[in-house]
Amino acid sequence: MMNFMANFKRNVAIAGAVLLAGLGLSIVAQSCARPRGTDIGSIARERGLTDQDIVAAVKTYQPTGKYDEYLMFASGGHSGQVLVIGIPSMRLLKVIAAFTPEPWQGYATGADEHKRLMQQARMAGHDITWGDNHHPALSETDGEYDGQFLFINDKANPRIAVIDLRDFETKQIVTSPIMGTNHGGAFVTPNTEYVIEPSQYSVPLWKDYADLDSYEEDYRGVVTFWKFDRQRGRIDPAQSFAIELPPYWHDLSDAGKGPSFGWAFLNSFNTEMATGGIEAGNPPFEAGASRNDMDYLHIINWQRAAEVAAQPGKTRTVKGQRVIPMDVAIAEGLVYLVPEPKSPHGADVTPDGSRIVVSGKLDPHVTVYSWNKIKQAIDQKQFAGTDKYGIPILDFASVIDGQLELGLGPLHTQFDDKGFAYTSLFLETKVAKWRLQPLELVEKIDVHYNVGHIAAAEGDTRSPDGKYLVSLNKWSIDRFNNVGPLLPQNFQLIDIGGERMQLLYDMPIGIGEPHYAQIIKADKLKPFEVYPEIGWDPGAMAVGRDVAVAGRERIERRGNEVHVYMTAIRSHFNPERIKVRQGDRVVIHITNIERARDATHGFGIAQYNINLSLEPGESQTVSFVADKAGVFPFYCTEFCSALHLEMTGYLLVEPR
Repeated sequence: MMNFMANFKRNVAIAGAVLLAGLGLSIVAQSCARPRGTDIGSIARERGLTDQDIVAAVKTYQPTGKYDEYLMFASGGHSGQVLVIGIPSMRLLKVIAAFTPEPWQGYATGADEHKRLMQQARMAGHDITWGDNHHPALSETDGEYDGQFLFINDKANPRIAVIDLRDFETKQIVTSPIMGTNHGGAFVTPNTEYVIEPSQYSVPLWKDYADLDSYEEDYRGVVTFWKFDRQRGRIDPAQSFAIELPPYWHDLSDAGKGPSFGWAFLNSFNTEMATGGIEAGNPPFEAGASRNDMDYLHIINWQRAAEVAAQPGKTRTVKGQRVIPMDVAIAEGLVYLVPEPKSPHGADVTPDGSRIVVSGKLDPHVTVYSWNKIKQAIDQKQFAGTDKYGIPILDFASVIDGQLELGLGPLHTQFDDKGFAYTSLFLETKVAKWRLQPLELVEKIDVHYNVGHIAAAEGDTRSPDGKYLVSLNKWSIDRFNNVGPLLPQNFQLIDIGGERMQLLYDMPIGIGEPHYAQIIKADKLKPFEVYPEIGWDPGAMAVGRDVAVAGRERIERRGNEVHVYMTAIRSHFNPERIKVRQGDRVVIHITNIERARDATHGFGIAQYNINLSLEPGESQTVSFVADKAGVFPFYCTEFCSALHLEMTGYLLVEPR
């Protein structure tokens, strides 16, 4: 400890001042003795801190006003939202509303734009008020994150949300009418040509209902390639297509790059096609779906598939979606299979696109496939046979570079800039660091506990940064204060920039269950500070057509509709009194005419379940039927000024 302190004090003398993370004090170099409680050595001893603890604290501490080098976009699990976390500070910076209402941002609690999004998000005629978000995907250009858009899937209700990173808001939700669930989305092709969404649990495809007794005949998997129009910032369903797959259960996908560009790789499990039925004395799914020693990695030529989908007669339309039937996909050479270790949960393409790394949860190895060998086998039609549905199967031994034993329960792999790969070990609760060439295990680090996905800084792009890795763990058990039987999740920050991995920080996540994340260099993001012009419509990402402007505030009656053109500025609304008749349809066009960066206003109406968030320059429209007579205050829901409480008004609804 004394050697460390001597070096530390010398560094302080050179630097002048150091702010130490977690200790909340400024260490100023002085020759005089410090009072008890301000000396770093005594504080460290009192708190039982080690040298490593202090180094970890310094590595993560961000002084006030200093920004994080990276931002991590993490799935919000059952919240249906997306978490934005700074790295290395591990500060939660924002929650992006995606699939479920979020009152602070006024998401689905008033604005007509958000009502339209929630209408897009309906499934089977039902309003869906929860999501199970799994895999965020940042838009890419030439296999690199470009910081423009983010996509996120909802596994429970097969949906994809499109988020514009200019304002960190959801702009579109597309739903799949032909899937049951979609665990494997969302992943993008290297130039964001398509967003890949594979199904997970198979359901009937060509008919609405089929009994499980006809599972092999009537049930199918699918993979959808959603066409993304970057100029519009929207998925174009009309240009999208799906491919019919066997009724295996499909898991994670990844897109090839470099030499493997134009191809996608999709895991599967339950190639046994088990149908469960424990209540009838049948083997449960966990046993029935785990009998085979190997499952199938699907190798899909999406670039060729897009050409086929555009040809007349090569697709069938199912519930409004174009689907390439499996027999067409086989005849056109769109889909191939290769055996993979049982119950896989990762198909990760290396940065140079030359290999695909697969982990099987019930196999202690990672398997490294060679793209050159796969492509050669396909070109020369060197197949070991076909599956039940006629899809060609490549010979496992002839297309792999090798296997490496890492430990128990390997799941997901990320990469750094030094030729190393990192794989989560679920059962062993460790992260393994290993070398790609030659295959060699380098070290393991303990995490707490039950790690699923991991995310490295730009770790699934063409040029990973290394530096940091985050382990996304399931239950924290003894990491934090007891808050009852439902335990927080735990994100652990690991330094991977040195020779050995070092655990730096534990971050409790009070929502469950986050799954996957991507980490982008912060300077790639170019978000608005305020909206570009007053009257900005975030849905159209342009100035709105029918917006309230300063000096033209008014109330207009149009039959049984009352249109209110309202502005908001510190510290009043204009108009402040809205008088309507019971049964009127009220349409409020409201614009925040502020230009200061911190001048966000809210607009909430008592008892009518309406709340908006209006950022500087933003315009929104909220419409509702004034079906309840009475007097209803409205007010600014953001503490915007010293006279915030005075920023109010009245909605007066006269009885019929």
